[in-house]
Parts: sequence; C-alpha cells; structure tokens
Amino acid sequence: MVVHGFPNKNQLKEGDIISVDIGIYLNGWHGDHAYTFAIGEPEEAVKQLIKNTKEALYKGIEKAIAGNRVGDIAYAIQNYTERERGYGVVRELVGHGLGRHLHEDPQVPNYGKRGTGAKLKEGMVIAIEPMINLGTKNVYHDKDGWTIRTEDGKPAAHYEHNICIQKGKADILSSFTEIEAAEKANANLCSDY
Repeated sequence: MVVHGFPNKNQLKEGDIISVDIGIYLNGWHGDHAYTFAIGEPEEAVKQLIKNTKEALYKGIEKAIAGNRVGDIAYAIQNYTERERGYGVVRELVGHGLGRHLHEDPQVPNYGKRGTGAKLKEGMVIAIEPMINLGTKNVYHDKDGWTIRTEDGKPAAHYEHNICIQKGKADILSSFTEIEAAEKANANLCSDY
C-alpha cells in the first residue's frame, strides 16, 4: 500500500512497513505530517527504501527556498530516488500548499523539471511529501475507492514535512525528533537481547 487505507483485520507482521499520515487543524490553520514505520526488521531493500525516501524529503527541502520554483523541489526528489536509485516516484499524489485549507496551491509533485512551476515566495507554507515505491511508479485505487496501492504489489514509503519558505534555507515546521528518538531507543533496547 502507498497511502490511505482503512483499518481491517489484517495484522501487521515482522518486516511490514506502514505509513501514518496525520492532518492537524488548530486555530484555523492546517498541518499535515507523515512518517513510515517499520515493524521489526524489514528486508534490506525495504530498509534502504525507507532510508532513501526520508533522505529524498530533505533533498527536496534543500530546494524549498525563496526564488526557487516548485520544479526545483520536484527534480531534487525524483533525481535522488528514481534516477539515482531506480525507485518508482508516484505521480498521482503530490505535496501541496497549506493554510486555511488542508490542500492549497501550489501542488508540489515529487517529479519534474528544474526551473518550472510556481515560484516559491518567502512566507509561503507547503507540505513536501515524497511517496516512493520499491518497484514501479504505477499505482491504483483499491475497490474501497480510497486505498492506494502499488501496481506491482511492492512496498512504498512516505514521509512529509511542513515547510515555510524563507530566503537561503527552508524553515521546517514539523518534526520527526520524538519519533526518531523512540526508534533509536527501541533499537538500543532490542540490541540488548
């Protein structure tokens, strides 16, 4: 599965991964945040997918500065994941502007050409969210009309940060700090056994 999905009776098992994507609404403003979690120890190719997808998010963030264009973010993500590593970059789902509505302009795809798309202006808030597949870029909607799966059945990873566009360096408004600390503590705990 790539994103969305409904709770069901299928139990998560050792080696599975799951993306948790949460929207927040507070004081009239929206936030959106996603993180991919591993259940136990996934196979090495899946570990690399998770690692590389998170790294791709930060490659995109590096380009999220005033004066650049959306295509600069898109190109950075696509180049790092698809061209350099051979992953599939989902085309049907994209990042987006954030504000009084959860999904606002501009759309922020994870694929594209440098120097194209909307110009990034200081103070603009966007969500950058690479959705990267271990195999093909192709996805489909499940029968429930909501769940999105990879066409080839291979795993996908998804990370998302909210960014305020600034001069010189993006301001990351969301945080993975607590999640990463818990993952590290869990890894240390498991290594003690």
